[in-house]
Amino acid sequence: MLKATLKSWFVLIFIAILLFSCKEESKKTIATESIDFTHEGDLTIFSSTSDIIKAKFNIEFAESDYETQTGLMYRKGMDNNQGMLFIFPNERMHSFYMKNTEFPLDIIYIKENLKIASFQENAQPLNEAGLSSQVPIKYVLEVNAGLVQELGLSTGDSINFNRK
Repeated sequence: MLKATLKSWFVLIFIAILLFSCKEESKKTIATESIDFTHEGDLTIFSSTSDIIKAKFNIEFAESDYETQTGLMYRKGMDNNQGMLFIFPNERMHSFYMKNTEFPLDIIYIKENLKIASFQENAQPLNEAGLSSQVPIKYVLEVNAGLVQELGLSTGDSINFNRK
């Protein structure tokens, strides 16, 4: 009888060890701080054929190396009246990608003379393919996807911006 009891205890302990060792590890999530939009200036887009205002945006500037490399990464989105203006030291070809960018964008490439040179519409989230300006540019404005078409923007339209 002692042998049977010991055997039963051994079986129970073995089953308990199996159950606890097979327990699925809880998934660990890393929380990142949300990055809020900072209204640093205003940008206006004018029609190329008249002085009609096509759009106005509250903008955040990306000028330092860190700001231009990070851009709108790690953000959940932005309002339709918001955008990020990248300012480069000189006019040249530039390429952007959507790495770690969680929402679709329209990318507006702007020449040194403040005229729109080209667009990349509906750039897809998290896509790491290069999105070239196609021509030398000095500025880039990123806005929510669909706004280029909705606002009727075209190459040759001009911008004006100022800091708060």
